[in-house]
Amino acid sequence: MTSEHSNTRRLGEPKPRPLNRADRVYVELKEQIFNFSLLPGDRFSENEVAERMDVSRTPVRDALYRLQQEGYVEVYFRSGWQVRPFDFAYFEDLYDLRIVLEEAAVRRLCDGPLQGPELDQLKQTWLVAEAERLADGQLVSRLDEQFHCLLVAAAGNREMAAVHQSVSERIRIIRRLDFTQGPRIAATYSEHGAILGAVLKRRSEEAQRLLKSHIEASKAEVRKITLHMLHAARERAVRPRQVEDSFA
Repeated sequence: MTSEHSNTRRLGEPKPRPLNRADRVYVELKEQIFNFSLLPGDRFSENEVAERMDVSRTPVRDALYRLQQEGYVEVYFRSGWQVRPFDFAYFEDLYDLRIVLEEAAVRRLCDGPLQGPELDQLKQTWLVAEAERLADGQLVSRLDEQFHCLLVAAAGNREMAAVHQSVSERIRIIRRLDFTQGPRIAATYSEHGAILGAVLKRRSEEAQRLLKSHIEASKAEVRKITLHMLHAARERAVRPRQVEDSFA
């Protein structure tokens, strides 16, 4: 499909629709997982969610089954639901898949015209003076994910980009935790700048090496995550509700 059709729905793609109750419950629960209001291992019932969100159990059940399919929660017969405990091997496998996809994207980029809005946006965000760098960990975390997604999207393979986007969403909870550490923000700017610089100079092997090292460093942080760190992240998260409102 050519670029002039970018605003046209792809064959089989559902029409956009307003959020229904199940959608709203799904979005809220997913955000609580990402913000660590719901921690890995936390258990809760459908009734608790329904009462808190002032909806019936039907949309709650629909939302939870969606989250189950995405790997965020598990259901236990007659004992409710649980936020999926951390499976470090699972996340490391996803990081390995990221490396494969992003290295392939870099090879395609270095062999191509090196033009397009994605690259322009990457340069504007990451090739900046140190004084212009952002210090907000949550914001830099979102920009970090955007960097990698734009890098893959710029390669021009939409199916590769879709798979990469799915992987990125599944590891987002880990990546947000990475950026509670100040030194990680500075390192991200430096590493992204080096990767992008190598790509723009068509130094494919160098760009792939830097990219793999960058992702491996992030993957190493996954191994260091503990429940204590997750609780600390939960306390740091700014939430508009009282602690007793969370599903502990």
